[in-house]
Amino acid sequence: MRIFVDADACPVKDIVIEVCEKYQVAVVLVCSVSHYSPYSTELVEYIIVDNIPQAADMAIVNRIKKGDILITQDYGLASLVLSRGCVVLHHTGKRYTLKNIDNLLIKRHIAQKIRRGGGRTAGPKAFTKEDRLKFREALEKVVLELKKE
Repeated sequence: MRIFVDADACPVKDIVIEVCEKYQVAVVLVCSVSHYSPYSTELVEYIIVDNIPQAADMAIVNRIKKGDILITQDYGLASLVLSRGCVVLHHTGKRYTLKNIDNLLIKRHIAQKIRRGGGRTAGPKAFTKEDRLKFREALEKVVLELKKE
């Protein structure tokens, strides 16, 4: 088991690394060259990609395996790795599943159509301390579940 992080805009990298150190799980931070920030722990592997669209996503898709965990905000990336038997978490602790991903992708598509037509859609809610706590709890729960298997 490894934890992959779509790290460019991830606000919970510090929590992921703390949990990985606690449970001795390897973490792979995938980011573009302009978003690289080093962490001093042997459990962290870095994959640094060019500043081109989808480069980080493709690096993750090409390396992630069944039983791994992915942390991402990207519904499209989540849908790709769910089909491989991976666990996918949003940084708020919400778990993407095969049951909810289609609905999330449809909502994203509709919002994009509205914006392309000149309309406005609501942005994401502010990230809170409660979100950080929920994320930590969700990640630890998943790590413990997968360690038992």
